[in-house]
Amino acid sequence: MRLRLALLLPPFSALAACVAPAEPPPPACLLPAQQRMLVAELFFGRDIPGRGPLSDAEWRAFTAEIVTPNFPDGFTASDGDGQWQNPATREISRQRTKILLVAVKRSPDLEHRLSAVIDAYKRQFRQVSVGVITRDACASF
Repeated sequence: MRLRLALLLPPFSALAACVAPAEPPPPACLLPAQQRMLVAELFFGRDIPGRGPLSDAEWRAFTAEIVTPNFPDGFTASDGDGQWQNPATREISRQRTKILLVAVKRSPDLEHRLSAVIDAYKRQFRQVSVGVITRDACASF
């Protein structure tokens, strides 16, 4: 009986070693009013193929028609200077950029809402790419 038990233990021991350790919970937010949120930074190139750059009026219309319905609790937009390399042509372009910062509670439809903004901009302004960075953070408003 001991021999049979000894033969069974090594495979079970090996299986236990394959289980990944659980990730520690995120640290508590520093300030009492803060809560865990996802922060997304989106980078929209303003050079539009076949015409002049995106105008301020076009940007305002895009935020009113597309961004606001997807993120009605708020966002911040700023101007930047960007550089990007087209993965297909390897061509580097430098252009004025709109940077959109959104801090939002996680929800089941969050991926869809972010994708809706990105896809709408690419389609409407004939863009190959919209840059996006996401991270977890603590925030309050």
